[in-house]
Amino acid sequence: MDKKELNKAIEKTVLKMAMEPNNIEHYHELAKYYAMDNQYEKVISVYESLLEIDAKDLQTLLNLGSIWYYSKEYKKALKYFNQAMIVNPSNYLVYYNIANTYAEMKNFSRALHFYNRTLDFNSQDPEIYNAIALLYHDFEDFVEARAYYEKALSLDNNNLTALIDMGNVCFKLYDYKSALGYYYKVFDLAPNNKTVALCIANTLSVCKEKEKCYQYFEKALELEGDNYKAYTCYAIAKSDFKDYDEAVELYKKAIELNPQEANAHILLGNLYSNVKKYKEAEQEYREALRINKLDPSIYVLVANVFYMNNEIERAINSYRAAVNMRPENDEYKLVFIQVLEDYIKEARKEDLIAS
Repeated sequence: MDKKELNKAIEKTVLKMAMEPNNIEHYHELAKYYAMDNQYEKVISVYESLLEIDAKDLQTLLNLGSIWYYSKEYKKALKYFNQAMIVNPSNYLVYYNIANTYAEMKNFSRALHFYNRTLDFNSQDPEIYNAIALLYHDFEDFVEARAYYEKALSLDNNNLTALIDMGNVCFKLYDYKSALGYYYKVFDLAPNNKTVALCIANTLSVCKEKEKCYQYFEKALELEGDNYKAYTCYAIAKSDFKDYDEAVELYKKAIELNPQEANAHILLGNLYSNVKKYKEAEQEYREALRINKLDPSIYVLVANVFYMNNEIERAINSYRAAVNMRPENDEYKLVFIQVLEDYIKEARKEDLIAS
């Protein structure tokens, strides 16, 4: 439906509502058309008007909750989901939506409680187990996450979400062989999945399988999608295998692709720092600061380069800048104080020798 047809449909529905103001189907229809036109403020207004006619319309309550959920207005989302739970306390989707909302709010116990309530009404949906696994994953309980992904896969062994996430969990548990098995299965099912090609390449890199690793990075670069991450990950692998010149070229390609993204500059600076090319490292960190002047961690990287190049006074100034930006960061303060104290001791020692 094009814009002109959509406008006609909206006008026609508004007219029907004027003729039958208590027919809630017209409200649902108008909300649908406004949603198709991305006019979500009007969608909300229509639904709120509908609730004045029927405060117990379950679909409206769920839709309003979902709109606020995707707008990251989680308290407003919970208001409508909780009303939906009162209207129909046996609908598993209500509990599932509440659980997802608490998960986004990082409230682990409430999220887990409502996921378990969801399972009370629907214990055979793999997506529920995926959601619980992701909750544990987000809170870095990878063993529990793995158990729930296994349950999801027992219900649907080709579930791409569970397979990918299971691979990620295995990777974080240092079980690289299992991680590769899950990634390979996903790639067999979805050979155009760029993300999984990168996961395979990164895992092979950790396993020190250089040639296979490079093959999958090349495959990832051929697949449709943004290559910024592919170039940076490939460059990291090249650097790990000490192919430094090739790594530099890949970082430069990433920078050319997205010149307003700081990460490739930082990573290239790290490479130069590791091979003791301190001036080049400083230049890349300066570029990163040009993009993100308010990131204190970049000032620390600059300071580290100065320190390693024996430019202690400049290092102190950069450490001080980081501390001033994040005075609550104990790590920054400890490094700054230690370097400053060492500098003062050395200066006093030189003064004593001179005298």
